[in-house]
Amino acid sequence: MIAIVQLLIKYALFEPFGVAITLNRFGFSLLVIATLCLAAGGNIINDIYDKETDAINKPDKVIVGKTVSEKTAHNLFIAFNVIGVGVGFYLSHLVGRSGFFVLFVGISGLLYLYASYFKQLILVGNLLVSILVALSIIIVGLFELLPAITPENQATQVTFFKILWDYALFAFIINLLREMVKDIEDIDGDHKAGMNTLPIALGRERAKKIVFALSFVPIAATVYYVVTYLFKQQLVVGYFLLFIIAPLIYVSIKIFTAETKKDYHAISNILKLVMLFGMLSLLLYKFILIN
Repeated sequence: MIAIVQLLIKYALFEPFGVAITLNRFGFSLLVIATLCLAAGGNIINDIYDKETDAINKPDKVIVGKTVSEKTAHNLFIAFNVIGVGVGFYLSHLVGRSGFFVLFVGISGLLYLYASYFKQLILVGNLLVSILVALSIIIVGLFELLPAITPENQATQVTFFKILWDYALFAFIINLLREMVKDIEDIDGDHKAGMNTLPIALGRERAKKIVFALSFVPIAATVYYVVTYLFKQQLVVGYFLLFIIAPLIYVSIKIFTAETKKDYHAISNILKLVMLFGMLSLLLYKFILIN
């Protein structure tokens, strides 16, 4: 999904409108590779630290210790991070912004800290991983738009960066909601592992009420975005109503009525689809901006 959204930003949002960009196809491929390598490393270290909880929460999907040894997983974690940070170092110098290298080092370090420590703290891990998901969108603007800004194109560059910011905020909200739903789903394994997630600290029912209340935030935000920017485009409005707003309303209803682990797993999957359809809406911008 990270690769899809980054490719859509470049080829469905930037290039069709002649936006001034910095990276050629090779450079952009390096940005995607660096981002994916860091994400892969983060997933691997998370699986390593989650062996105990996964054995309870999803025993059929445990990889580390079964399909892959823990030693091999550690080696893969190191390899992906070295590649991601190394490519990020080269890329930062390529666009003339050597300071951007800190981003890749920071992302690598935060993903490790998330898996090893922060995810055990109430809401801290949820917020951190959601920020990193949003950053995978923002980073495209930092490398593509920022180095290409001139006094003549500044207004255009800022406009497109604001679009990226809106999508990053959407990704942050949806991912945060999904992380909180997953915490309720995984409460048994997390409790045994000594973690302090929201449902463990407050109880499953109180956590459910909080998540239910928060589920209205993306609905309200999406409706506001559609009414403010897209209301004249019937095709686009129809897309957002059918593939984003309607599923989000269904998610709110499902959260209110959820009782079992299966219910929360279904909600998590629907939110993942909402995220995907939200990113795919970038394909519609040629209709929005042209008109």
